[in-house]
Amino acid sequence: MKLPTPSLSSRRNRFVALSALAAATMLVLTSCGGAAESTPSSGAADGTSVPQIAQNEAAIAKLPESVKNAKTLRVGIPTNEQPTQFYISGTQDMTGINPDIARLIGESLGLKVEIQVANFDSIIPGMAAGRYDMTVSSMTPTTERMKVLDFVDYMAMGTSIAVAQGNPGNITKYQDLCGKKVGLLTGSYQLTVNVPDYNAECVGAGKPEIESSQYQDTRQAISALTSGRMDAVLADSPILSFAITQNPTLEIASEYDFTSVAAGVPIGSGLKDPVAEALADIITSDAYKQVLAKYGMESSAITDAAVNLAQ
Repeated sequence: MKLPTPSLSSRRNRFVALSALAAATMLVLTSCGGAAESTPSSGAADGTSVPQIAQNEAAIAKLPESVKNAKTLRVGIPTNEQPTQFYISGTQDMTGINPDIARLIGESLGLKVEIQVANFDSIIPGMAAGRYDMTVSSMTPTTERMKVLDFVDYMAMGTSIAVAQGNPGNITKYQDLCGKKVGLLTGSYQLTVNVPDYNAECVGAGKPEIESSQYQDTRQAISALTSGRMDAVLADSPILSFAITQNPTLEIASEYDFTSVAAGVPIGSGLKDPVAEALADIITSDAYKQVLAKYGMESSAITDAAVNLAQ
Protein backbone atom coordinates (compact mmCIF):
# COMPACT_ATOMS: atom_id res chain seq x y z
CA MET A 1 0.00 0.00 0.00
CA LYS A 2 1.26 3.47 -0.90
CA LEU A 3 -0.33 6.52 0.62
CA PRO A 4 0.19 10.21 -0.17
CA THR A 5 2.95 11.77 1.88
CA PRO A 6 1.63 14.50 4.22
CA SER A 7 3.40 17.82 4.38
CA LEU A 8 6.60 17.70 6.38
CA SER A 9 5.81 20.94 8.20
CA SER A 10 2.46 19.63 9.45
CA ARG A 11 4.07 16.42 10.74
CA ARG A 12 6.77 18.44 12.50
CA ASN A 13 4.15 20.62 14.19
CA ARG A 14 2.32 17.59 15.51
CA PHE A 15 5.51 16.08 16.88
CA VAL A 16 6.50 19.35 18.56
CA ALA A 17 3.19 19.17 20.41
CA LEU A 18 3.82 15.51 21.21
CA SER A 19 7.22 16.31 22.74
CA ALA A 20 5.51 17.81 25.77
CA LEU A 21 3.75 14.49 26.42
CA ALA A 22 6.89 12.45 25.87
CA ALA A 23 8.99 14.73 28.07
CA ALA A 24 6.68 13.88 30.94
CA THR A 25 6.71 10.14 30.24
CA MET A 26 10.15 9.39 28.79
CA LEU A 27 12.60 7.23 30.72
CA VAL A 28 16.14 7.78 29.47
CA LEU A 29 17.71 4.35 29.00
CA THR A 30 21.39 3.72 28.68
CA SER A 31 20.84 0.63 26.58
CA CYS A 32 18.15 -1.61 25.15
CA GLY A 33 18.47 -5.00 26.86
CA GLY A 34 18.07 -8.22 24.97
CA ALA A 35 16.15 -10.08 27.69
CA ALA A 36 12.38 -9.87 27.60
CA GLU A 37 10.58 -7.92 30.30
CA SER A 38 6.86 -8.10 31.01
CA THR A 39 4.76 -5.02 31.60
CA PRO A 40 1.22 -4.85 32.99
CA SER A 41 -1.75 -4.87 30.66
CA SER A 42 -3.79 -1.86 29.58
CA GLY A 43 -5.08 0.28 32.41
CA ALA A 44 -2.40 -0.89 34.85
CA ALA A 45 -0.91 2.59 35.20
CA ASP A 46 -1.57 6.13 34.02
CA GLY A 47 -0.64 6.35 30.35
CA THR A 48 -1.22 2.69 29.53
CA SER A 49 -5.01 2.79 29.23
CA VAL A 50 -6.73 2.97 25.85
CA PRO A 51 -10.25 3.99 24.81
CA GLN A 52 -12.81 1.26 25.29
CA ILE A 53 -13.81 -0.79 22.28
CA ALA A 54 -16.52 -3.44 22.01
CA GLN A 55 -15.49 -7.07 22.04
CA ASN A 56 -15.71 -8.82 18.69
CA GLU A 57 -17.53 -12.04 19.56
CA ALA A 58 -17.06 -13.55 16.09
CA ALA A 59 -13.30 -13.01 16.32
CA ILE A 60 -13.19 -14.34 19.89
CA ALA A 61 -14.92 -17.54 18.74
CA LYS A 62 -12.03 -18.14 16.29
CA LEU A 63 -9.25 -17.85 18.89
CA PRO A 64 -7.15 -21.00 19.35
CA GLU A 65 -7.93 -22.89 22.56
CA SER A 66 -4.45 -22.29 23.96
CA VAL A 67 -4.95 -18.51 23.83
CA LYS A 68 -8.55 -18.74 25.09
CA ASN A 69 -7.40 -20.79 28.08
CA ALA A 70 -4.47 -18.49 28.85
CA LYS A 71 -6.75 -15.43 28.48
CA THR A 72 -3.57 -13.55 27.64
CA LEU A 73 -1.97 -12.27 24.46
CA ARG A 74 1.82 -12.10 24.77
CA VAL A 75 3.01 -9.28 22.50
CA GLY A 76 6.65 -8.78 21.53
CA ILE A 77 7.53 -5.08 21.23
CA PRO A 78 10.88 -3.26 21.08
CA THR A 79 11.45 -0.13 23.16
CA ASN A 80 13.19 3.25 23.34
CA GLU A 81 11.61 4.52 20.13
CA GLN A 82 9.38 7.52 20.82
CA PRO A 83 6.58 7.85 19.84
CA THR A 84 6.09 4.26 18.68
CA GLN A 85 6.93 2.63 22.02
CA PHE A 86 8.67 3.80 25.19
CA TYR A 87 8.61 3.42 28.96
CA ILE A 88 6.64 5.77 31.16
CA SER A 89 9.15 7.67 33.28
CA GLY A 90 10.22 5.80 36.39
CA THR A 91 8.28 2.63 35.51
CA GLN A 92 8.45 -0.50 33.41
CA ASP A 93 5.05 0.36 31.86
CA MET A 94 5.03 0.82 28.10
CA THR A 95 3.22 3.55 26.21
CA GLY A 96 3.31 4.58 22.55
CA ILE A 97 1.30 3.87 19.43
CA ASN A 98 2.33 0.20 19.14
CA PRO A 99 1.50 -0.83 22.73
CA ASP A 100 -1.82 1.00 22.44
CA ILE A 101 -2.74 -0.76 19.18
CA ALA A 102 -1.85 -4.07 20.85
CA ARG A 103 -4.13 -3.16 23.76
CA LEU A 104 -6.99 -2.34 21.40
CA ILE A 105 -6.56 -5.76 19.80
CA GLY A 106 -6.60 -7.32 23.27
CA GLU A 107 -9.80 -5.48 24.19
CA SER A 108 -11.48 -6.55 20.95
CA LEU A 109 -10.51 -10.19 21.61
CA GLY A 110 -11.34 -10.12 25.33
CA LEU A 111 -7.73 -10.87 26.28
CA LYS A 112 -5.26 -9.39 28.72
CA VAL A 113 -2.25 -8.00 26.88
CA GLU A 114 1.16 -8.86 28.27
CA ILE A 115 3.83 -6.73 26.60
CA GLN A 116 7.25 -8.35 26.45
CA VAL A 117 10.16 -6.13 25.48
CA ALA A 118 12.90 -7.37 23.16
CA ASN A 119 15.37 -6.09 20.59
CA PHE A 120 13.62 -5.72 17.24
CA ASP A 121 15.78 -8.30 15.48
CA SER A 122 15.09 -10.91 18.18
CA ILE A 123 11.28 -10.72 17.95
CA ILE A 124 10.79 -13.12 15.02
CA PRO A 125 13.17 -15.74 16.51
CA GLY A 126 11.36 -15.26 19.83
CA MET A 127 8.03 -15.96 18.17
CA ALA A 128 9.47 -19.09 16.56
CA ALA A 129 10.56 -20.19 20.04
CA GLY A 130 7.03 -19.65 21.39
CA ARG A 131 7.83 -16.69 23.63
CA TYR A 132 5.35 -14.30 21.95
CA ASP A 133 1.91 -14.79 20.40
CA MET A 134 2.03 -11.59 18.34
CA THR A 135 4.15 -8.58 17.55
CA VAL A 136 3.01 -4.99 17.04
CA SER A 137 6.34 -3.33 16.32
CA SER A 138 6.02 -1.17 13.19
CA MET A 139 7.04 -4.29 11.25
CA THR A 140 6.67 -4.04 7.50
CA PRO A 141 5.26 -7.20 5.90
CA THR A 142 7.81 -8.43 3.40
CA THR A 143 7.96 -11.61 1.34
CA GLU A 144 10.85 -12.87 3.46
CA ARG A 145 9.07 -12.25 6.77
CA MET A 146 5.89 -13.80 5.40
CA LYS A 147 7.69 -17.13 5.23
CA VAL A 148 7.25 -17.41 9.00
CA LEU A 149 4.58 -14.86 9.97
CA ASP A 150 1.08 -13.88 8.91
CA PHE A 151 0.52 -10.11 8.87
CA VAL A 152 -2.47 -7.81 9.33
CA ASP A 153 -2.00 -4.11 8.51
CA TYR A 154 -2.81 -1.56 11.24
CA MET A 155 -1.31 1.76 10.05
CA ALA A 156 1.09 3.31 7.54
CA MET A 157 4.51 4.86 8.06
CA GLY A 158 6.97 6.71 5.89
CA THR A 159 10.75 6.59 5.81
CA SER A 160 12.85 9.64 6.68
CA ILE A 161 16.46 10.68 6.38
CA ALA A 162 17.82 12.66 9.35
CA VAL A 163 20.96 14.77 8.96
CA ALA A 164 22.89 17.39 10.92
CA GLN A 165 21.39 20.87 10.96
CA GLY A 166 22.35 22.73 7.80
CA ASN A 167 22.64 19.43 5.89
CA PRO A 168 26.43 19.58 5.36
CA GLY A 169 26.34 16.48 3.16
CA ASN A 170 23.74 18.07 0.85
CA ILE A 171 21.45 15.03 1.19
CA THR A 172 17.98 15.77 -0.21
CA LYS A 173 16.92 12.31 -1.45
CA TYR A 174 17.90 8.69 -0.90
CA GLN A 175 20.05 8.71 -4.05
CA ASP A 176 22.36 11.14 -2.23
CA LEU A 177 23.22 8.44 0.34
CA CYS A 178 25.65 6.71 -2.04
CA GLY A 179 29.07 6.62 -0.37
CA LYS A 180 27.68 8.16 2.86
CA LYS A 181 27.90 6.73 6.37
CA VAL A 182 24.31 5.87 7.30
CA GLY A 183 22.94 4.58 10.61
CA LEU A 184 20.11 2.02 10.49
CA LEU A 185 18.13 -0.08 12.93
CA THR A 186 19.18 -3.75 12.98
CA GLY A 187 16.58 -5.86 11.20
CA SER A 188 14.63 -2.84 9.94
CA TYR A 189 12.83 -2.55 6.61
CA GLN A 190 15.24 0.24 5.67
CA LEU A 191 18.25 -2.01 6.25
CA THR A 192 16.90 -5.25 4.81
CA VAL A 193 14.87 -3.93 1.86
CA ASN A 194 15.70 -0.29 1.08
CA VAL A 195 19.49 -0.32 1.35
CA PRO A 196 20.08 -3.31 -0.97
CA ASP A 197 17.92 -1.57 -3.61
CA TYR A 198 19.66 1.76 -3.03
CA ASN A 199 23.09 0.13 -3.32
CA ALA A 200 22.11 -1.41 -6.65
CA GLU A 201 21.15 2.07 -7.88
CA CYS A 202 24.42 3.50 -6.57
CA VAL A 203 26.51 0.90 -8.39
CA GLY A 204 24.44 1.34 -11.55
CA ALA A 205 25.17 5.06 -11.45
CA GLY A 206 28.90 4.44 -10.97
CA LYS A 207 28.84 5.60 -7.33
CA PRO A 208 30.07 3.86 -4.14
CA GLU A 209 27.63 1.88 -2.03
CA ILE A 210 26.19 3.19 1.25
CA GLU A 211 28.42 2.60 4.28
CA SER A 212 25.81 1.10 6.60
CA SER A 213 26.16 0.88 10.37
CA GLN A 214 23.63 -1.06 12.44
CA TYR A 215 22.21 -0.06 15.82
CA GLN A 216 19.84 -1.82 18.21
CA ASP A 217 17.72 1.31 18.62
CA THR A 218 17.40 4.60 16.79
CA ARG A 219 18.58 6.57 19.84
CA GLN A 220 22.01 5.01 19.39
CA ALA A 221 22.00 5.88 15.70
CA ILE A 222 21.00 9.46 16.49
CA SER A 223 23.87 9.70 18.96
CA ALA A 224 26.27 8.59 16.23
CA LEU A 225 24.83 11.25 13.93
CA THR A 226 25.08 14.08 16.46
CA SER A 227 28.69 13.09 17.25
CA GLY A 228 29.64 13.23 13.56
CA ARG A 229 30.28 9.49 13.15
CA MET A 230 27.37 9.19 10.71
CA ASP A 231 26.34 11.39 7.79
CA ALA A 232 22.68 10.42 8.09
CA VAL A 233 20.18 8.13 9.81
CA LEU A 234 17.55 6.26 7.78
CA ALA A 235 14.52 5.13 9.81
CA ASP A 236 10.74 5.29 10.26
CA SER A 237 9.36 8.82 9.92
CA PRO A 238 7.53 9.07 13.28
CA ILE A 239 10.68 8.16 15.20
CA LEU A 240 12.92 10.63 13.37
CA SER A 241 10.26 13.36 13.39
CA PHE A 242 10.15 13.05 17.17
CA ALA A 243 13.94 12.89 17.43
CA ILE A 244 14.40 16.28 15.79
CA THR A 245 12.08 17.87 18.38
CA GLN A 246 14.54 16.66 21.02
CA ASN A 247 17.73 17.45 19.07
CA PRO A 248 17.96 21.01 17.69
CA THR A 249 21.18 20.08 15.90
CA LEU A 250 19.28 17.76 13.54
CA GLU A 251 16.84 18.16 10.68
CA ILE A 252 14.84 15.94 8.32
CA ALA A 253 16.33 15.98 4.83
CA SER A 254 13.65 13.85 3.17
CA GLU A 255 10.45 11.96 3.99
CA TYR A 256 8.97 9.49 1.50
CA ASP A 257 7.76 5.95 0.76
CA PHE A 258 4.65 5.54 2.94
CA THR A 259 3.93 1.81 3.36
CA SER A 260 1.82 -0.30 5.69
CA VAL A 261 3.09 -1.80 8.93
CA ALA A 262 1.36 -4.83 10.35
CA ALA A 263 0.71 -6.99 13.39
CA GLY A 264 2.49 -10.30 12.96
CA VAL A 265 1.51 -13.75 14.25
CA PRO A 266 3.22 -17.10 13.65
CA ILE A 267 1.95 -19.05 10.64
CA GLY A 268 -0.23 -21.89 11.84
CA SER A 269 -0.87 -20.31 15.24
CA GLY A 270 -4.59 -19.87 14.56
CA LEU A 271 -4.37 -16.16 15.33
CA LYS A 272 -4.41 -14.72 11.82
CA ASP A 273 -8.19 -14.72 11.35
CA PRO A 274 -9.22 -13.45 14.81
CA VAL A 275 -6.59 -10.69 14.72
CA ALA A 276 -7.67 -9.75 11.18
CA GLU A 277 -11.32 -9.52 12.24
CA ALA A 278 -10.42 -7.52 15.33
CA LEU A 279 -8.31 -5.02 13.37
CA ALA A 280 -10.97 -4.67 10.67
CA ASP A 281 -13.27 -3.37 13.42
CA ILE A 282 -10.61 -1.35 15.20
CA ILE A 283 -9.54 0.76 12.20
CA THR A 284 -13.13 1.97 11.72
CA SER A 285 -13.55 2.92 15.39
CA ASP A 286 -13.26 6.22 17.24
CA ALA A 287 -10.84 4.48 19.60
CA TYR A 288 -8.37 3.99 16.72
CA LYS A 289 -8.60 7.66 15.77
CA GLN A 290 -8.10 8.71 19.39
CA VAL A 291 -5.02 6.52 19.82
CA LEU A 292 -3.41 7.87 16.63
CA ALA A 293 -4.22 11.45 17.63
CA LYS A 294 -2.66 10.89 21.07
CA TYR A 295 0.73 10.53 19.35
CA GLY A 296 0.20 13.02 16.52
CA MET A 297 -0.09 10.23 13.96
CA GLU A 298 -3.50 10.87 12.41
CA SER A 299 -1.98 10.73 8.92
CA SER A 300 -0.92 7.12 9.57
CA ALA A 301 -4.55 5.88 9.62
CA ILE A 302 -5.50 3.19 7.11
CA THR A 303 -8.91 2.06 5.89
CA ASP A 304 -8.10 -1.57 5.01
CA ALA A 305 -6.66 -4.07 7.49
CA ALA A 306 -5.12 -6.06 4.65
CA VAL A 307 -3.85 -9.56 5.35
CA ASN A 308 -0.44 -10.66 4.06
CA LEU A 309 0.01 -7.74 1.66
CA ALA A 310 3.77 -7.78 1.06
CA GLN A 311 5.49 -4.39 0.70
